[in-house]
Amino acid sequence: MKRLRILMRRIVVVACFTLSVEFLLAGEEPAAPPTGPDGQPSELAVPEGIQLPRRGLSAHRGANRTHPENTLVAFREAIRLGAHQIELDVYLTDHGDLVVIHDPQVDRTTDGTGDIRRMTLAEIQQLDAGGWKDPKFAGERIPTLDEALRIMPHNIWLNLHLKGDRALGAAVASKVLEHGRVYQSFLAAGAEAAAGARQVFPGILICNMDRQNELDAYVDQTIQRGDAFIQLLRQPGTPEQMQRLKKAGVVINLCCVNEPESLAGLFQAGVDFPLVDDLHAMMKQAQQLGIEPVQPVYLNRKTN
Repeated sequence: MKRLRILMRRIVVVACFTLSVEFLLAGEEPAAPPTGPDGQPSELAVPEGIQLPRRGLSAHRGANRTHPENTLVAFREAIRLGAHQIELDVYLTDHGDLVVIHDPQVDRTTDGTGDIRRMTLAEIQQLDAGGWKDPKFAGERIPTLDEALRIMPHNIWLNLHLKGDRALGAAVASKVLEHGRVYQSFLAAGAEAAAGARQVFPGILICNMDRQNELDAYVDQTIQRGDAFIQLLRQPGTPEQMQRLKKAGVVINLCCVNEPESLAGLFQAGVDFPLVDDLHAMMKQAQQLGIEPVQPVYLNRKTN
């Protein structure tokens, strides 16, 4: 829990400092931000009775090995299997809708064709996003971010991968605030999208997605920017790089892993949350390593 406390303290400092500077530049005295029972800004306070995982498995696009990726049925299966973190992809359409899909084109994962950003929500929700995986999933739709957030437990991490720029970052940050999910959500984003999100809420958690193929520079940049998460590709960093990330309180994701025998070595190297496609097999291995599935907790909200 020490690293989570470091994260939360850092967020509070950033948020309060930014608010103070804005008011001072305007010649006004800053008002105290609203706080929760623990003295943190209310949006950042972890709700009573909620404990977020310290490490575990991230369900990449939901339980996508067995279910159609980035759909509600895939997310529900990941929740059923006890995922500690769920990763999903978000686009902003030209009509202002936030939709959950990985590719800019709908061709691969639906029965339609075309650019998701150019479609109306009505057109998007007419598409079959499940039948391509298996006929039993026919009729599954591309969800909105609203729909995805509504079904998520309140005691897991939400890894929101932003597929866009500043406008998308601002829109997703606003939506996360609206749903009261700031404390458990982080935005996997490039610099532009992260800047847009921080305009809406300075303390929002960011996973640095820039320069992933230049590992040493990637580690340096993540630490220097004060980002809360990093997402390594394929393999951990060197022991020195991993130690620096740990010392800075950065939570370490790694994409993507589906070999159960590799899991012990990744956790030993310092990876906190490997992203996995085959959640069923990987969860069995995680349990053998003493990492139990999450029992989902919901805070007085509908889950379907």
